[in-house]
Amino acid sequence: MDAGKRTINDIFTGSKMLEIPFFQRSYVWKESEWERMLEDIENVCVTKEPYFMGSVILKQQLTQSNSTVGDVRTVIDGQQRLTTLSILLKVLCLKTNALRKFDKRFRLDDDRPVLQHSFNDVASYNRIMDLQKIEELPYKDTITSAYTYFAENLDPFKVDFDVICSKIMFVGIDLNYDENEQQIFDTINSLGVRLTTAELLKNYFFSRDDLDLYKTHWQDVFERDEDTRSYWGQEIVTGRIKRTFIDLFFYSLLQILVQDSKYAVRAEDKSTFSRVESLFPSYKKFVGSYLNGDKNSLLKEMVKYADVFRNKIDGSVVDKELPKKAGIERINVLIFALDTTTLIPYILFIEQNVQDEQQKNDLYGYLESYIMRRLVTRQTTKNYNQLFTERLIANRIMTKSDFIVYLAKQTDKINYMPTNSEVTAAFHTSVLTNKYAAGTIYLLESKIRNEQMSSTQLLGIRKYSLEHMMPKKWRNHWKFNGTDEQATERDRVLLTLGNLAIITQSLNASIRDSEWSVKLAGKGTKEGLKKYANGIETISKYLDYTEWNESCIKERADELANKAIEVWSCQ
Repeated sequence: MDAGKRTINDIFTGSKMLEIPFFQRSYVWKESEWERMLEDIENVCVTKEPYFMGSVILKQQLTQSNSTVGDVRTVIDGQQRLTTLSILLKVLCLKTNALRKFDKRFRLDDDRPVLQHSFNDVASYNRIMDLQKIEELPYKDTITSAYTYFAENLDPFKVDFDVICSKIMFVGIDLNYDENEQQIFDTINSLGVRLTTAELLKNYFFSRDDLDLYKTHWQDVFERDEDTRSYWGQEIVTGRIKRTFIDLFFYSLLQILVQDSKYAVRAEDKSTFSRVESLFPSYKKFVGSYLNGDKNSLLKEMVKYADVFRNKIDGSVVDKELPKKAGIERINVLIFALDTTTLIPYILFIEQNVQDEQQKNDLYGYLESYIMRRLVTRQTTKNYNQLFTERLIANRIMTKSDFIVYLAKQTDKINYMPTNSEVTAAFHTSVLTNKYAAGTIYLLESKIRNEQMSSTQLLGIRKYSLEHMMPKKWRNHWKFNGTDEQATERDRVLLTLGNLAIITQSLNASIRDSEWSVKLAGKGTKEGLKKYANGIETISKYLDYTEWNESCIKERADELANKAIEVWSCQ
């Protein structure tokens, strides 16, 4: 790696080709960025002082023996600025009849533009680079719009070509061919530029000569239309990191592939391949070391699994009514409402390899029981990634009975299924986060409610609020004659599941902390629990209680625990 100050003269030499990855995202700058750049350049031309425009990162590429260009570099960072500057300078030279000066820096000896643009923008960019005079262009894409802006707004008396090329500065980073651009991309991401592993993989899988392959194995899969792009571009938080669906897919696909015995992936490589932060180099190593460089065989698997992912992994389920029957919809709630994205590789594996719907649903029902029993009893989730990728996929656990037998054989007890007595105790003692508590009660509600008898429809999980039936601030309005020790116990009990309910709308603060009778009925125009908990079976019968205390909380905890043991069976 070589880093230092770079001018435009250093970057554009007329003998060095700069390639924007061919399948990189399109040019996206708009008028606000063009206006800012033009103002900055006009100021530089007045002061003639150096002006820094951020970083430009280039990576050296190997060249073919018959290439007419000896120095080819990939633009890792700087696409928007280098594109805009070259268009601005082209317009300037058109207005000042200085095309020879422009071509000396921005054209190669074989007459191609120095900056080789991406698939989406190459035609428009090259059209601008070939102009011999200022003229109106009929195309209205973003690249052409940039040209039109500068053609209309650039004053050739306020800007100077030589000053721009010598005084506009960048922090330049030149990477060798074998250096890891993933680390650079991660650094850029941390600074706010939205780049994904998918961007890297797309340009790794396909070259400028692979347009047909790109269309069938990428564009039609991930970029076919706006709905498709929107689906794969969805973001969720995994841990503390935002990940797009397409990145989640590529992580899941790799975990499935490396567990396939036919590839005989070494244990140490499996460990490396399981790290999200090194996904791109992991794919390169997997293709090189285990597929003998055959990218096409990987692309076939990619297309097959991407179709399954698109049809089965659905984050919108959190806004929909949840069916009672075990199935993929309930699994998606576990994934997206309860932050169990570690399930995705295993679910993708099951959906691709198990055709019998009943077999899948039986397995999914047991998976729900397993996840929910462990959640309620506050068991660790740290080993889930290994369990749901390495162990279950590698051992081809594809039925409920296989899963039960597998868990029974484990001696470490880290991934065990909690017992009925542990579940019962947990409903009395576990203090869960609001998200997990609401999720537990919601999933239980969806299982036990009688739709024919219920007076209300079950909404999506995100439509409910969590309410403490006895409020945390009970001392303000609730009568109490107990000891300090009993008050402390009340503070503990009111945080447990027996005191928590899901309701369709948060109570007004003045009602939330009121005494029990007011909290039930509301006051004035402010509605209470009887309004917003109407039809919710996990709380409905308790809305007729004339008082609410520790004894009631215990009674409800017992009832909820009994129902949980029934619907989340360990057999």
